[in-house]
Amino acid sequence: MKLIMKFGGTSVQNPESVRKAVDIVYDRYSKGDRLAIVVSARRGVTDRLIACAEAMVTSRDAEEVPELISFLQEGHLTTLKEIAPDHYPEISEIITRRIENLRDFLYAVYHLRELTVRSRDYIISFGERLNAPLISAALRQRGIPSMVLDGCEAGILTTENHGDAIALPAGEIRIKTRLEPVIEHSVPVITGFMGCTEKGVVTTLGRSGSDYSATIIGAALDADEIWIWTDVDGIMTTDPRMVPNARVISRISYMEVMELSYFGAKVMHSRSIEPAMQKGIPVRVKNTFNPDYPGTVIEGGEKKDSRVVKAITYIDKVAAITIAGAQMVGRPGVARHIFSLLAEHQINVMMISQGSSEANITLIIEAHQVRTAMDALKPLKERCVFRDITANEDVCAVAVVGSGMAGMAGTAGRTFSALGKAGINVMMITQGSSEVNISFIVRQEDGPKAVQVLHDEFNLTNEEV
Repeated sequence: MKLIMKFGGTSVQNPESVRKAVDIVYDRYSKGDRLAIVVSARRGVTDRLIACAEAMVTSRDAEEVPELISFLQEGHLTTLKEIAPDHYPEISEIITRRIENLRDFLYAVYHLRELTVRSRDYIISFGERLNAPLISAALRQRGIPSMVLDGCEAGILTTENHGDAIALPAGEIRIKTRLEPVIEHSVPVITGFMGCTEKGVVTTLGRSGSDYSATIIGAALDADEIWIWTDVDGIMTTDPRMVPNARVISRISYMEVMELSYFGAKVMHSRSIEPAMQKGIPVRVKNTFNPDYPGTVIEGGEKKDSRVVKAITYIDKVAAITIAGAQMVGRPGVARHIFSLLAEHQINVMMISQGSSEANITLIIEAHQVRTAMDALKPLKERCVFRDITANEDVCAVAVVGSGMAGMAGTAGRTFSALGKAGINVMMITQGSSEVNISFIVRQEDGPKAVQVLHDEFNLTNEEV
């Protein structure tokens, strides 16, 4: 079996978790599987790197640098000594040299008082570059032959969109050429979250970047499966902090995961799913600390049960921008002007609703972007493209997700009937043409109740319908 395993930050954060990860790899290696391992930075490291890098532009004495260096040295070298004592002299020298390189680069940013997107990517990639040698040493300590490759060395080519780069198709043959011979005799440990442009400039892959690295590599190698190791048992029917009896979903489709991710669920990012979806490679989400639990399988095709709805998800930090005015009725190009201005200001529109009269348009955006959006659209109001623009931040978004809704009559009626009986007012409704989700807006205070009501209505606690 050709298997790609990705270990997230909580799965490699201390000696105990690293040992569990090594046990998992050893179990599959001893069964004869061909493996490639993708690792994230230790939990909290990337956030510290970002904070320190940004502080270098405003800091008066760069005191954050020695604090960060001490944090990185203590965390990585202490763990290395405990889990791979035989390889400590060699690997500690590599890690120390990389930390010194990072320190020098941060001081350069401090003296220049300039942090470019290219420099930022280089800095925040160090979390993975410090952790990968440590994990590889732990595997070798256990008797598993291993080598370390960063994302660029592994062949991941990306666009030049620093901080949110996208893998290029040209990288697929590079990955296959470089990694296929390696996995025949060794277990490569590859830094997640990073790749490089065709000119060799380091880039990072954005949210869930290490998951994305794993699926890019899995697709290029035509892996049998991709396993994402994390600290939960799998993808759940909803947030268990809101609904204590939420359940792990055993099987879910690629499209359902993409919808859940888009609407706030902490699952694989939609971009991370695409490489696996294109090749039809199953992705498993499993718990490093409960490895015998089967977890969630993400795959193509129809759902494996008779359930109409699979999960409920919720986003609370959103706002509704309503643009109104009879001036918009029958006037071509109004929507184009609105969305062009928002795009210029890097504002992501999550949901859209427009009445058939064309007299108003409501947009759902992230709450922290409200003021920017209002300022961006002000010129259109001044030119009388519309009459008024208002913002409502006392809202949240709820999405009902399930591929079983496609072609199934009555799901929307059942959803809104249940909400009505619970006294929850729905302010806005949207549904995509794929019919995989129905999403709507309610008041902030009604959000958690709406999730609980719908979780109960569709009986999501029970494994079988």
